[in-house]
Amino acid sequence: MFPLRDTITYHGSTIATIGLIVLNGLAYFYQLSLGIAAQSTIFNTFGFTPLYFFQDPSGEFWTIFTSMFVHGSFVHLLGNVWFLWVFGPAIEGRLGFFKFMFLYFASGIAAALLQGFSFPETTIPMVGASGAISGLLGAYLILFPRARVLTIIPPFFFFFFWLPVPIYLGYWILLQFFYAFADVSGIAWWAHIGGFFLGLVMIFFMRPKRNYRADPFWECWRDYC
Repeated sequence: MFPLRDTITYHGSTIATIGLIVLNGLAYFYQLSLGIAAQSTIFNTFGFTPLYFFQDPSGEFWTIFTSMFVHGSFVHLLGNVWFLWVFGPAIEGRLGFFKFMFLYFASGIAAALLQGFSFPETTIPMVGASGAISGLLGAYLILFPRARVLTIIPPFFFFFFWLPVPIYLGYWILLQFFYAFADVSGIAWWAHIGGFFLGLVMIFFMRPKRNYRADPFWECWRDYC
C-alpha cells in the first residue's frame, strides 16, 4: 500500500524533515558520482554489517549512522524519503526539531541492533533510512490515531482509498512480521520492526501534553486535537 498524503493539514516547521530528505538525496547522488564499480565498497564501508559490528562494537558503531544515508538504488531512496515526507511533517510539528531528530536516530539505532541480533553472523551490509523512518511510523500511530492516509493499493492503481491510520500502519507492521518470519531476503525486515516499536514506545515519553493545532476547515479537524 503506497501512501500519498495524510489528513493532518497543519504541520508547523518541517526543517528536520526536509533536511533529512536533502541529506539522503545528496548522499545518494554522491554515491553515484563515485561510479558503479565503487558501490560495493561504499556498502561495505558505510553500511552496517552485523558480524563486523559484534567483533568490534566500538570501532563499528559509527556505521549505524552512516548506513542510514546509504541506499541501494534510486527506487530504494525514493520509497524511503516519500514515507518520510508523508508522515514526518506532522510528527515534527508535534515534537519540534530536536525531539524529532532524537526519535529518528534512536529508531535507526534500534533498527540496526535488532537486525544485527537477528543475523549476528551475516556479512551482508544493511543500508537505508527505513529503520529510522519506521520509528516515525510507530510514533505517528500513537500521536494521530484518528488520522487517515490516502492510499493506492495495487493492483488498483487508479483507485484511491482513505484508510484509518490504525488499519494502514497495523497492516504495514503485520506485513513486516510476515516477511521476517517467512525469511524473505533482500530487505531488513527486523530493522523495520525494531524501529517501529522503539518509536511506538518512545513517543509516550516524548509527546507534549498540549493539544495539536489543527485546521478548523478540515472536515474532521476535531479528531486530531
